[in-house]
Amino acid sequence: MAKFLLAVSAVGLSACSAQTGIETSGAAGVPTLELVATGETVPVGTTARDAADDPAIWRNAADPAKSLVIGTDKRAGLYVFGMDGAKKSFLPEGELNNVDLREVTIDGRQTVLVGASIRNDRDNAYIGLYTLDTESAELTPLGKYPAGAGEAYGFCFGQDTAGETFAYMITKAGNVREMKLSFAGGVPNASVRREHKLTTQPEGCVVDDRIGRLYVGEENAAIWLYDLNADAFVPQRFADVNGRELVADVEGLALAPSGDNGGYLVASSQGDNAYVLYDLVTGAYVNRFRLVDGVVDGTSETDGIEVMPGDFGPQYPDGLMVVQDGDNGDQTQNFKYVSWRDVVEAVDGSK
Repeated sequence: MAKFLLAVSAVGLSACSAQTGIETSGAAGVPTLELVATGETVPVGTTARDAADDPAIWRNAADPAKSLVIGTDKRAGLYVFGMDGAKKSFLPEGELNNVDLREVTIDGRQTVLVGASIRNDRDNAYIGLYTLDTESAELTPLGKYPAGAGEAYGFCFGQDTAGETFAYMITKAGNVREMKLSFAGGVPNASVRREHKLTTQPEGCVVDDRIGRLYVGEENAAIWLYDLNADAFVPQRFADVNGRELVADVEGLALAPSGDNGGYLVASSQGDNAYVLYDLVTGAYVNRFRLVDGVVDGTSETDGIEVMPGDFGPQYPDGLMVVQDGDNGDQTQNFKYVSWRDVVEAVDGSK
C-alpha cells in the first residue's frame, strides 16, 4: 500500500491586488465570477474535430519564463508549448487523451517523466511514458505499457512520501486502476496493483501527493475521493454533479495546494462553461468563475485543466492555470493561460 504524508493545517491562499470578476448568474442562478485569460497557445493541428484535450505544466524555478506546458491533441499526439504559447515541439503518438508529469529518478538522474493515456486500441488501455528535455522542450518516448482491458481515457500520476511513483488509469467503462511504476536499471515497468469500478463514465483525475488522495470525476454523477493510505480502494463522495454549482459533464480536475493539506480542488463544469473551486480540507463549495473575452477570447466546453502555484514570470507571479478551450472561434482548439493570482483575488474579493 502506498504511504502518503498525513498532515493538517488551515486553508490559506494569499495574493494581492488582483482584479475582482463581475458576478453573473450561473447554473440555477448560482453567482459566477467573470475573469479573463491573459495568454493562449497556438491552435493544435487537428482541424474540424474535437482535438485539444488536457494540459500539464512544468515550472522552471530557476527561470520561470522558460517554463513549459504540455498539451494533448487527442487525435494526433503531444505538444510542448512555451510561456508565450508558441509551439516548442510536437510528438506524433496517435490518439492520446489525458497527460500528467512528475519529477522522478531514473538510472540515478533526475528526470521529468510525462505520462499519457493512449487510446489507439479501443479494447485495451495503455500508458505512454516519455521524458521531457527541459532545455530543448523535446519529448522522448520510453515505452507503451499495458493498463488492463477497456478504452483508456483519464490519466494522472501520484507520488508517496517514499518517492514511489504511481499511475492512475481511468477507462471509459468506469475502471479506476492504480499502477505501480518502477525504474530499476533505468528500465520503466508498470503493473496494476488495485482497481475499483465506478457505475458510469469517468475521466478527469488528480492526486494530492501531500496526503495521499486521488480525486476522480464521474462525468454525470460526482467527484469521488479515494484515500490512498487505506487498505480498501473504495471512494467517498466529495462533490455532486448537481446542476447548480457543478454541471455535467464534470471534466478536468486540478489542485491548487496551499500549506500542508489546504488549498482548492478545481473542476471543469463543462455543462455551463465554468470552473468550480472546492476547499480541500472541508470539501465545501467555495466559488465558481467563467473566462470571458478579453486580451484573448474566452473559453467554453472545457475538457482538461491544470493549476500550478509559484512564480511563472510577471504575467503569472503567483501561479498559472491552463485550460482547454473547446471553441476557439474560426481556429482549431487550443489552451488558454490564466493568472492564478487573478482567480484567488476575485474569489477573496467576492466573500
